[in-house]
Amino acid sequence: MDRNIKNEFKSFLPELLIYGVLVTAYCFLVLRYLGAWLAGLFHHQRELYAAVALLLILGQGFVLEQLTSVLLRLVRWGRKEVE
Repeated sequence: MDRNIKNEFKSFLPELLIYGVLVTAYCFLVLRYLGAWLAGLFHHQRELYAAVALLLILGQGFVLEQLTSVLLRLVRWGRKEVE
């Protein structure tokens, strides 16, 4: 049981580090390129802002999960599939 936990941690730690770097980069990119536009939407069109924010959240989750999976496969740290 202890060996299984160590193996899971070894595969989780690189995933966490890669995902953390990608999320940080995403936040800076969104703030840099969409920050003023999103602030304008927030102050003038709240319903559209809510929809755009939701789409950004969903898009971030999907794209970053796919990117993380590809990167983990490339560095061979991916989790083994349970059969």
